[in-house]
Amino acid sequence: MFQSRTHTCGELRLSDAGKQVKISGWMENVREVGNGLAFVIVRDFYGVTQVVVETPELFELVKGLNKESTISVTGTVRERANKNAKIPTGDIEIVPESIEVLGRCRYNELPFEINRSRDADESARLKYRYLDLRNPAVKNNIILRCSVVAALRQAMTEHGFLEITTPILTASSPEGARDYLVPARKHPGKF
Repeated sequence: MFQSRTHTCGELRLSDAGKQVKISGWMENVREVGNGLAFVIVRDFYGVTQVVVETPELFELVKGLNKESTISVTGTVRERANKNAKIPTGDIEIVPESIEVLGRCRYNELPFEINRSRDADESARLKYRYLDLRNPAVKNNIILRCSVVAALRQAMTEHGFLEITTPILTASSPEGARDYLVPARKHPGKF
């Protein structure tokens, strides 16, 4: 069976130091420090983790990737020398043994910065919705909406209500960009 990761990017802590791990996510940032040394920030739905690239082969690999490329990193967790208290995983970093490119971002420059997607033009946000959904604020809104709907359904079920789906003849996309009509089978060509 394919194991895409052993941990999420927001999960590792100092107690995991010395463990062999595998994480997968988007390459948020690469900071080249010197010859053969780079710091790569890998982000997934759950958080971020710093990866320290110290070998020339892996340095050349990450140097050739664009931001938002999807990678899988296998390596060892170690304690960071310079800790970052601003993030939950700021006490550790991963020293990779291998980095696998799962999907290369084809854009040298993204249509908007992920963390500032809400400032971008709405048509660009809709066109590149898959990028907009990576914005932490947008993601948090989706999580909030999911939690509210789940709580409402649970409360209604506890009060004896049933959720019954009835036919809807029209349906709008979530952003209201498109309306879809249901064709009538008994009257061909009619909606």
